[in-house]
Amino acid sequence: MDTEAQQYKERDRSPRPSEAGTSSVPAGSEETSDTERPEGRSRFAWAGRAAETVPGGRYTLAVLICLLFLTLFSNFVMQPFQIPSSSMERSLRIGDRVLVNKLAYRFGSEPRRGDVVVFDGTGYFGNADYIKRVVGVGGDRVVCCDQEGRLEVNGRSVDESSFLYPGDSPSSVPFDVVVPEGRLFLLGDHRGDSSDSRDHLGSPGGGMIPLDAVIGRADWIAWPADHWTRLHRPDAYGRVPAAGGAHG
Repeated sequence: MDTEAQQYKERDRSPRPSEAGTSSVPAGSEETSDTERPEGRSRFAWAGRAAETVPGGRYTLAVLICLLFLTLFSNFVMQPFQIPSSSMERSLRIGDRVLVNKLAYRFGSEPRRGDVVVFDGTGYFGNADYIKRVVGVGGDRVVCCDQEGRLEVNGRSVDESSFLYPGDSPSSVPFDVVVPEGRLFLLGDHRGDSSDSRDHLGSPGGGMIPLDAVIGRADWIAWPADHWTRLHRPDAYGRVPAAGGAHG
């Protein structure tokens, strides 16, 4: 037999380009996906092992993960707060549940006039958390009342009729205070039924709450469902100038 012809035939047995790209898996067999391979299964093996150690298995594990997520969310992002009194009527009613944005003042922002905030009143109002409206910030001069019986901030009268409890005056107690830097002057919307900065002017801190006592800003009324709404900063404070004279 011709040697050169034999070598050609052997070379011709090599797979053609179209055949080289096809799978070499035998007919009738199935390829396994990444998750079916040992290394793929190991990615999720921890969940199976964890479920085996928890009474109730995967269902209980899922519930625990959800509870952990809700706890972290409540502690660091958004916390529910139940309104305990009528001091913020008509904006907030007894039993309303508001969602408090705990990140609102964590990245350089500070409370602004008109914000509704939840704060720790320990050492200032009492050993509890409170919810009030910010009326004055550091440097502001807050006076009650002007000749028309309205609250005055930095020489500008504030029309609070959009949120003040019907029939209430801005204050039955006259005051003229300058808010120290890093502090807040806070009032309830139901002035006739609110223990707020006015009632603690002679207390330590003069009724002014430090910024670091603020837990967060109340952004939403979440419950009851028929009272669901977003809490907006009223326009009444929009024209109040800053303590230095510039508009805030």
